[in-house]
Amino acid sequence: MAIREQNLEAIAPVLATFTISQTATVDDLKDANIGEPVELSAGNEAGPVSVGGQLLGKLISLTLSDNDDGDRLATVQIGGVCRLTVSATVPTVGNRVVGGISGTIKQAPALGADDPAGGNVARGTVLDVNGTTDCLILLN
Repeated sequence: MAIREQNLEAIAPVLATFTISQTATVDDLKDANIGEPVELSAGNEAGPVSVGGQLLGKLISLTLSDNDDGDRLATVQIGGVCRLTVSATVPTVGNRVVGGISGTIKQAPALGADDPAGGNVARGTVLDVNGTTDCLILLN
C-alpha cells in the first residue's frame, strides 16, 4: 500500500484579523492581494509586505468589497503551514524569509551588524521549494 500524501497547508493554521493600512485614505490591500504575503505596519495594521520587510503571514480574506476603503478587515494566516510565491533570491529548504518584490517572499539575508536588537526580521522555516515559483513555509 502506498503512503498517502499529506496536505501540509491544512496543518494548524492560526488566523488573526487586522485593520488594513491605508495610503491617502485608500486601503493598501485589495481582493487581488488575497494569497499574498503581508506585513504589520507601524500602526499594527496589515499591509503588503515590503522588499526586505518582516513577513506577518498570508492574506486569507478581506471583508466587504474593494469599494469599502476604511471599513474592511483582513484575515491573515499568522501560524501553521502555507504556500507563498517567491522571487530572487529564492529560499532553500531550512532557510527563513523576508518580503520580496510585488507580493512575494525571498530568502532572508545572513545576520549582520545592521540587524535590530531582537535579531533580523527573517521569519518562518522553508519546508519545500517548487523551483522558482513558490515555497511551502512554516510560519513559526
